Amino acid sequence: MKRGFFLWLGLIGIVLVIGMAGWRWQTMRPVPVVINETAVPPVPTLNADHVAHGAILYAQYCAQCHGVHLEGAPDWKKPLAEGSFPPPPHDETGHTWHHPDVLLISIMMNGGDPAYNSKMPAFKDKLTGSDLLAVLEFIKSKWGKDQREYQWWMTATRDMP
Repeated sequence: MKRGFFLWLGLIGIVLVIGMAGWRWQTMRPVPVVINETAVPPVPTLNADHVAHGAILYAQYCAQCHGVHLEGAPDWKKPLAEGSFPPPPHDETGHTWHHPDVLLISIMMNGGDPAYNSKMPAFKDKLTGSDLLAVLEFIKSKWGKDQREYQWWMTATRDMP
């Protein structure tokens, strides 16, 4: 009698362990991002080494204008007297996450758009392509899940018909 009881108890334990492992695998598995019924692959994982390198570069080249905590200038949506806009935040409150990677890298490389009287300098002569990607990874590391997914979707669908 005891042997049968322990056999059943062991079987139930095995089933529970297998079930929990399957559930954990399902919840940990990367899922596609779907917006407007258009799916793209799961959001890429950020590389911790790139994020750390980007943090150093951001502090050196970006923080004086965009803020140590990526907060941007106060009233960044209001044009200054000469018509330019103050530096925007790169955190969740800004609009950086509304743009695909290729545009963000282009702005960092070439500076802001002169058509908008932008004061954003070009960094193509100061930072390598890898450096610029590291800065972008650092910025992305400060966004929440929704911003990361939306920005990834914008990046992945940029060239879709």
